[in-house]
Amino acid sequence: MKKTVRSISEIAQDITKDWTKVYFGAVPYLQAMRSLNNVSDSYGQDSARGIISYFLSNATTWRGETARNVKKELNTMLK
Repeated sequence: MKKTVRSISEIAQDITKDWTKVYFGAVPYLQAMRSLNNVSDSYGQDSARGIISYFLSNATTWRGETARNVKKELNTMLK
C-alpha cells in the first residue's frame, strides 16, 4: 500500500491547529506554507524547500506527538 503525500498547505493547517502559540520566527514560514502544495512550488522568490527548512529551524519550541510526526513528515519531503 502506497502512502499518499499530503500537501504542504494541509500540513500547515495541522500545525496551526496543534501549535497554539507559534514562535514569532516561525510565523512567516507557516503563513507561506499555507499557500504551497509540494516541495517543487515557490512562494515569491523563495523555494518551498527553503521555506520548510526555515520553518523547521524556527519550530524547535513546538513539542509533542503531533509536532514530532509533522516535523518527520516535513523532513522526509526535503530528502
